[in-house]
Amino acid sequence: MYSYDKYDQSIVDGRVAEFRDQVKRRLAGEITEDQFKPLRLMNGLYLQLHAYMLRVAIPYGTLDSRQMHKLADIARKYDRGYGHFTTRQNIQYNWIKLEDCPDLLDDLASVEMHAIQTSGNCIRNISSDQYAGAAADEVTDPRPWAELLRQWSSFHPEFSFLPRKFKIAVIASKEDRAAMRLHDIGIELTQKNGEIGARVFVGGGMGRTPMIAPEIGPFVKAEDLLSYIEACMRVYNRFGRRDNMYKARIKILVHEIGADEYRRQVEEEFAHVKKLGIDPPLAELERITEFFAPPEFAADADIKVDRSDPDFALWLDQNVKDHKQPGYAIVNISLKPIGGIPGDASADQMDVMAEIAKQYSFDELRVTHAQNIVLPHVAKKDLHTVWRALREAKLADANLDLISDIISCPGLDYCSLANARSIPVAQKIATRFADMDRQRDLGELKLKISGCINACGHHHAGHIGILGVDRKGVENYQLTFGGSGAEDVAIGKIIGPGFDEDGIVDAVEKATDVYRELREEGERFLDTYRRVGVTPFKEAIYG
Repeated sequence: MYSYDKYDQSIVDGRVAEFRDQVKRRLAGEITEDQFKPLRLMNGLYLQLHAYMLRVAIPYGTLDSRQMHKLADIARKYDRGYGHFTTRQNIQYNWIKLEDCPDLLDDLASVEMHAIQTSGNCIRNISSDQYAGAAADEVTDPRPWAELLRQWSSFHPEFSFLPRKFKIAVIASKEDRAAMRLHDIGIELTQKNGEIGARVFVGGGMGRTPMIAPEIGPFVKAEDLLSYIEACMRVYNRFGRRDNMYKARIKILVHEIGADEYRRQVEEEFAHVKKLGIDPPLAELERITEFFAPPEFAADADIKVDRSDPDFALWLDQNVKDHKQPGYAIVNISLKPIGGIPGDASADQMDVMAEIAKQYSFDELRVTHAQNIVLPHVAKKDLHTVWRALREAKLADANLDLISDIISCPGLDYCSLANARSIPVAQKIATRFADMDRQRDLGELKLKISGCINACGHHHAGHIGILGVDRKGVENYQLTFGGSGAEDVAIGKIIGPGFDEDGIVDAVEKATDVYRELREEGERFLDTYRRVGVTPFKEAIYG
């Protein structure tokens, strides 16, 4: 993984010192909250319902045991003993005291971490595939490109005050594990005639007007990619709406002028940008790529796994994925225990994951956009030992991609923008479907919950999506079907009137009953819904 040089460290240290002075002036009353707000947001600090929330950047979701241990230490020292892993592969702390924040950022800087550009109208954390460097289906490791984009976008003078926040995802396989086309810019690294390049998609996003990004660049050569992305950004920065925050995202611009016209303007701008020489020389990309060299895998690693323990075998089948290196596997750690808060991990659990990664995964962990953790490189001979350690820490739930593996935003329990609670609904649904035989019988079923129209819980992309809204002071939950953030990307459709908290749980259960009755061999819930349509589901749910 990438390591700071002296310039990286000096930038982060300088930002900590700067913010320390800003906090001191705010606490002394020398600046008002209105004056302080843009300063704190530049450092990832939000004022939520009950306290300050700090969002810490985890670039493309990759971190090591030293950093995970530090995140655990911060949870104990400055929060209430836990952290919340997010859909942008970051971590949030919900109970931060303003006076502690400079020291917290200083602690982060000591392990090459920060909270810069985790808020504000700038380019946010670059996200990527959590299986990068381990998946057999990738054409190249996307993380060097994600790191290149991170360096290019950090403190970019032209893109620090965009019309609205901006999100980029980079993948390198046909299977989309990062919801790439639901980003402002989605990049799929690919190969054409033996040459690495990229398909570039622009104008995706969720929120109140969800859209799937159209393809703008069918094949952008690797040596042109940075200039091409810069051109995409310039067109947006020039013409994006600044008069209406609800129409300020790039998806609105692409939609209003049309993909063809936007593509034409990007190509025109690219011709100018390319002359500036911002694309790195090959040597620089090679330098960055060296940080992501494959670990020293054992060439003769045992490929057999003893499956005699049925609980272990269940976990293997559900949470462990194939690795491109024989004798190794990708381990998914579910942060979705039955009745728990999706994405939360205690400080003790973070320490356990850090130690397991150090001993058994070449000192590397990944945060996923589904709010789970990945150990990317585990020898098959160590899988049982890893499982036992995870089970002892209550981290061995075998529910990856099942109905209890719910993506959920913090909702009205924490967020000042929310209209309804998300966490209790997620807990009730998971509890209703607690029986693992029942979950496995239902198979892959991605359920996602948002507490407001901003869609931080990705409900638009759920096979079943739930949106909490305010109906005359009462929490009301709308149900959507048919969404997907994967390569079969789709926006879910509202199926009818909303429900109260208990009613939405009943509605989800009725939907699964219809699926079980109508499914054909090998069909997921999403497949059955697409085949038979909404009518039988509506009839069962609404009578």
